[in-house]
Amino acid sequence: MQSEQDHPHAGQPVDSQPVERESTGRIVISVDAMGGDRGPSAVVAGCVQSLRDNPRIDILLHGDSAALEPLIAREPALAGRLSLVHADRAVTMNDKPSHVMRHGKDTSMWSAIAALKDGRGHAAVSCGNTGALMAVSMLQLRRMEGVNRPAIACLWPARGHHGFNTMLDVGADVKAEAEDLLAYAIMGVTYFRNGFGEPRPRVGLLNVGTEEHKGRAEIKAAHELIARHEETGRYEYVGFVEGSDIPSERVDVIVTDGFTGNVALKTGEGTAKLISDLLRQSLTSGPLAMLAALLARGALRRLSTRIDPRRVNGGVFLGLNGTVVKSHGSADATGVAAAIGLAAKLAQSGYQGRMAERLVIAAKTAQDAAPSGEQE
Repeated sequence: MQSEQDHPHAGQPVDSQPVERESTGRIVISVDAMGGDRGPSAVVAGCVQSLRDNPRIDILLHGDSAALEPLIAREPALAGRLSLVHADRAVTMNDKPSHVMRHGKDTSMWSAIAALKDGRGHAAVSCGNTGALMAVSMLQLRRMEGVNRPAIACLWPARGHHGFNTMLDVGADVKAEAEDLLAYAIMGVTYFRNGFGEPRPRVGLLNVGTEEHKGRAEIKAAHELIARHEETGRYEYVGFVEGSDIPSERVDVIVTDGFTGNVALKTGEGTAKLISDLLRQSLTSGPLAMLAALLARGALRRLSTRIDPRRVNGGVFLGLNGTVVKSHGSADATGVAAAIGLAAKLAQSGYQGRMAERLVIAAKTAQDAAPSGEQE
């Protein structure tokens, strides 16, 4: 197998008509084409859909040119707005993050993040191995000052007037100390404020109950820290929340560790699919049920759209010096397009600078407030 240096196209656009980008006004999304369960065809189809939805987006697509060039050639909508960057290999779902960090420089995932690092892209998207993507992103982009553990934030359908809540961490790291949970709160608030225009989002700390005496030691310590930094982070802290509050109108940002958040996320997705399958079975169980479904098809279509997880596909890596969106590995074209659209919106928002500023202030305030023996 050829290395990145040996391959004549490695790391360089191979399309015959390179995309011309103005210094302003264009949003370039760096996309890993090879990491999804559905293969590169789903990713290319998602690129087509995203370019149709947003005329300001251009795409750098990273992967095996032999596999991708025929797919791209069949899509006239990609002409002039997509550049193909060859990568010899792909990161598999079974690859260990440590192995990818040491030996993954010729992979499409590494190439997609490298384009973000060197300024060719404004944000990156991958459907690939989550652990490897976080490891490669941390290695190349580095953590923001004041961040010990980056987090993955997801959008969760909710009853509030925005229609969604944000929860983090949902899988970047299984552990989180009190200071990490404070950083998650500040990052989640900045993300939510820029996404939904909410001037002072409400923050809740996920716990086994809302009573003050419940929870592990680090949860109780985080409870005090998050309450203390309301003005620094420009949020309203509502205190402890339970699992039933995740989709509620009581809170906008739910803070938790990655183990708990990932279990909650996968449970919610599984439950939503179960309800959808049961509803479909019920509405096709007989002539009267099918007639009722026909009469209610408009309402059912709106419900399906409202709870469709593909519309909010994409967990955002927060706490890094760059915007990385992790798409579901099983995402279809609609899901990939949603992830690219989210990446473009974040790249436009300028949230990174405001997040970095508040993280530094919170870290300094916490250090100044600590007893002298505990300061670094």
